[in-house]
Amino acid sequence: MNFLSTLIKKRDGLELSAAEIAEAVKGIVLGEVADYQTSALLMAMFLRGMTEQETLALTLSMRDSGETVDLSDLNFEGTPSLDKHSTGGVGDKTTLVVVPLLAAGGVPMLKMSGRGLGHTGGTIDKLASIPGFRTELTVLEAKAQTRKIGAALIAQSDSLVPADKILYALRDATGTIESVPLIASSIMSKKLASGAARILLDVKVGRGAFVESQAEAEKLARVMIRIGNGAGVPTGAVLTSMDEPLGKMIGNALEVKEALHVLTNRAEVEPRFRELCLILASHGFVATGKAKDETEGLQMATALLTSGKAAEKFAEISAAQGGPDTIEKIVASLPNAAVQHPIYANTEGFLHEMDAKVLGLLAMRVGAGRERKEDTIDFAVGIELCGKCGVKIANGEILAILHLTKNDTENRLPELEKAFRDALTIKPTPLLDERPLILLTL
Repeated sequence: MNFLSTLIKKRDGLELSAAEIAEAVKGIVLGEVADYQTSALLMAMFLRGMTEQETLALTLSMRDSGETVDLSDLNFEGTPSLDKHSTGGVGDKTTLVVVPLLAAGGVPMLKMSGRGLGHTGGTIDKLASIPGFRTELTVLEAKAQTRKIGAALIAQSDSLVPADKILYALRDATGTIESVPLIASSIMSKKLASGAARILLDVKVGRGAFVESQAEAEKLARVMIRIGNGAGVPTGAVLTSMDEPLGKMIGNALEVKEALHVLTNRAEVEPRFRELCLILASHGFVATGKAKDETEGLQMATALLTSGKAAEKFAEISAAQGGPDTIEKIVASLPNAAVQHPIYANTEGFLHEMDAKVLGLLAMRVGAGRERKEDTIDFAVGIELCGKCGVKIANGEILAILHLTKNDTENRLPELEKAFRDALTIKPTPLLDERPLILLTL
């Protein structure tokens, strides 16, 4: 392989062939290409852009750089398996509701998820807050469990897509993160390697998301859809708002509790979170042929939720993976923070903005997330919001409750409280133009 000729070709703005890309990725993974050369290629891709054919070729080469999972034999009476993927957001615990909802409706759901990094949380960290819940299942174990009860929630194997780990680390270090083809290849290589027969993407848009611009998010979604379809896996996407946190809880055990409240139809659940779970489930039913359109899919999802069947499915998944075997036992087992500190409003008016990114970073600072992969997290800590955008606020009412360690309470409570207040915008006039939850369906 002549990596230098490939690098020069891309530097000059010429299109690389699938064979050239495959050889380059192979050399990078085998360690035959120096990091500085790989970094130069990434910069050339960043500055020169990539064609649709190049992006698909890069994705498939990354997919094939490690083990791949075959779920083609995992179907129930012809219903194909589905992978629901979120691009990440603050308070996004939809997987905990959507997976049991779809599984209760007969869709095979072997869901591989990751851990959180930065201001967005990870599904595996949330599940790890449930005592005994084992996410480190092998693919064979997960497939056997899915055949038996319809679903499994497991951690993504380190052997999947090793090329992405190398390329992502170098992109992070060389300022080449913000490239739609490179982002799309990173996401879709892992989705395709995971083996599901259908893919549903929840692309978050806003302050708390990976992509803040709706135009850029739509561009990313369309590229990922073309990649999925080009690889023979029918793929759809929903663009959803992430300017404010999803739901009222930010933090691992807190978010599990909130998801379980949705599954058990508690009256106090945040309506937008519940609505999004139902909409995503409806798209899942359509994608797998269980429903003829979104209206029928939404009716199916709502019936499964209100009947308690989705909650029963989550308890069944928990029991199969070593956790408590009822929703009540799961809730009772979740850890609680040492201190619950209320923050009171010092003015009155209407809540116009609640910066999801600032609140996500605050949750990370109190121990609910990781700044680096090697950081440990505290499953119990986080933020409990008492109101969302649009609500009227009275002076002296509780805005939020910080779930903290004793150390944080004793040493830095004023700075944490200030950070929370800085995330809020309160105005004397009502909020009239709240951003819709669903921005676009593709």
